[in-house]
Amino acid sequence: MISFKALLIEEHDGKVNSGFVELDESRLDAGEVSIRVAYSSVNYKDALAATGAGKIIRRFPCVGGIDLSGTVIASADPRFQVGDAVIATSFDIGVAHHGGYAEIARVPADWVVPLPAGLSLCDAMALGTAGFTAALGIVRMEENGLRPEKGPVIVSGATGGVGSLAVDMLASRGYHVVALTGKASEADYLRRLGAAEVMLRQPLDLTKIRPLDRARWAGAVDNLGGDVLAWIASTMQQGGTIASIGLAASMSLNTTVAPFILRGVSLLGIDSGYIREPYRSGVWQRLATDLRPPHLAAMTQRVAFDQLPAIFAEFIAGRAKGRVVVDIGGN
Repeated sequence: MISFKALLIEEHDGKVNSGFVELDESRLDAGEVSIRVAYSSVNYKDALAATGAGKIIRRFPCVGGIDLSGTVIASADPRFQVGDAVIATSFDIGVAHHGGYAEIARVPADWVVPLPAGLSLCDAMALGTAGFTAALGIVRMEENGLRPEKGPVIVSGATGGVGSLAVDMLASRGYHVVALTGKASEADYLRRLGAAEVMLRQPLDLTKIRPLDRARWAGAVDNLGGDVLAWIASTMQQGGTIASIGLAASMSLNTTVAPFILRGVSLLGIDSGYIREPYRSGVWQRLATDLRPPHLAAMTQRVAFDQLPAIFAEFIAGRAKGRVVVDIGGN
């Protein structure tokens, strides 16, 4: 029986901790596809799960990592053959089903996507759930009528994984992107990704949000929620579109119906976790072609598997930016 290294998240006496262990195949969860993992990634959700800073894990013990890419080593589903390069992200991976922080993973076939031509296994994890979510938000907004000529698009939480990728993708498609951030020191980084303007969050008075403020944005990608999202809604143009993606600031939303009934603003919920085929593969195909962010390599840090625990602290402390790829067995 094959044994393999994994980062296991456990709970003891109400306290969550994680560490490297050796597992064997008998410990894997049910699924039709077994994968030798090449790469995973680090998302804010992964850091919350592994450190216990957020109530993310729905069952213990659980191997962390909501993303993985690798090569099929066994399959009971005819859609996948031994040797196929594949991606698996979202669903219950890394929160209620053993995830990508392991040298071997087994997952249901419906959670697996063939690696699109034009992407490497490492590229796929530089994108990961963050890239998929950013792309899904852009696809949904453009399906709702957003076009570059309609006006600027604001991206909140712009230095994070989803934010950085959204800035890059939108700018490459010709949008005038305004990057909203609390990190003045990262302004140059955001401009290199294509932001036409960098707007600091601190000067905003979020204690006095008007039902309708000066109309500014044709589109918005919001990673923060809370008062920032309420302010964005109040400043949308007529017919503007908001992709609600994250809750890094708050999961509460205190606003009025004014933007929605007087300006026709659309608030689109972006659920990258459970969206199924053929939409899921379609977004990944877009990520390999017209939505591929041109500065992906520049915003990506690659770390060894053993370095993973130290990276979590950077995310929890708010010091992380861009994307982190974890080399599990890619070399």
